[in-house]
Amino acid sequence: MTDMRTDTRLGEVLSSAPPVLTDAEALSLARQHFGITGALKRLTSERDLNIRISTAQQSYVLKLANPAEPAQVTDLQTKALLRLETSGLPVPKVIRTTTGATEVFTLHGTLRLLTYLEGTPQHLTPRTPTQARAMATMAARLTLSLQGFTHPAAGYVLQWDIKQASALRPMLATVPDDLQALARATLDRFDAIAPELQSLRWQVVHNDLNPHNVLVSPDNSDVIAGVLDFGDMVHTPLICDAAIAASYCIDPARPLESLLHFARAYHAILPLTKPEALLFPDLVATRMLTTITIASARAARYPENAPYILRNVATARQGLTALATIPSPTLLNTLETL
Repeated sequence: MTDMRTDTRLGEVLSSAPPVLTDAEALSLARQHFGITGALKRLTSERDLNIRISTAQQSYVLKLANPAEPAQVTDLQTKALLRLETSGLPVPKVIRTTTGATEVFTLHGTLRLLTYLEGTPQHLTPRTPTQARAMATMAARLTLSLQGFTHPAAGYVLQWDIKQASALRPMLATVPDDLQALARATLDRFDAIAPELQSLRWQVVHNDLNPHNVLVSPDNSDVIAGVLDFGDMVHTPLICDAAIAASYCIDPARPLESLLHFARAYHAILPLTKPEALLFPDLVATRMLTTITIASARAARYPENAPYILRNVATARQGLTALATIPSPTLLNTLETL
């Protein structure tokens, strides 16, 4: 098996550890550039450094980008959030510096300050059909709000982007042995449909609507209260973004029913074309495989952060296994009913 400590196939950003700041350094930067100070709480993150700063008035998130992330990619995320400021959607707002800037280039990397969104992390709540429908609706509304948004860095290569799934093949050795056959079959299927992606609708999308990036109302977990972490934004077929959100809403006990339930809720807000609908199940499975493969590779590389890195693997594993039990003709015939 390849030693993932020296493997570079994940890409530079996914192969780089998050940046490091002491509490004193973080407070100093927050005070110097944004004029705030308060109590600190470190937040979990795969690639960036995120620190919550609570003041008497409100809470913020001080974000230090991974040093391997190009500055233009960070700017893509910032510009997208600025675009969404008037959308009415529950997303973080960009706080300007004392000089009016939205980003600060420091010796530690690109620094930003965002509002902290209150709510209960979705992954801590029971999954229900109503919550899945709300998630589909939110995903569609977010994509609609980003229609027409462009940025020169949006075409960068990110392995989490479903359309890049073919590059997962060298990393399949890190996938658990009992999933090897299914992993290879899923990737073979993606390779077969990949040429069809070029003819679909493309735009900049969130690209990571997983339950750790979504907040729900503390009073009603079926109400979406916030969408976080725009760090995986990319220009890709919009159906890929829908497939990502759906991959975390599949009920292993009712895979076909839950897949169709999500697709219909999404379709009611942002109607899918027939080619998009027919590719949807394979793209959902591909995202599940992407989650399993990248997480397995990164956990091997950073065992000290493995619990966080592997947080979505159990759900992906169950979903991928369940979808594999449904014959392809049944999936396609069902999706044609949208």
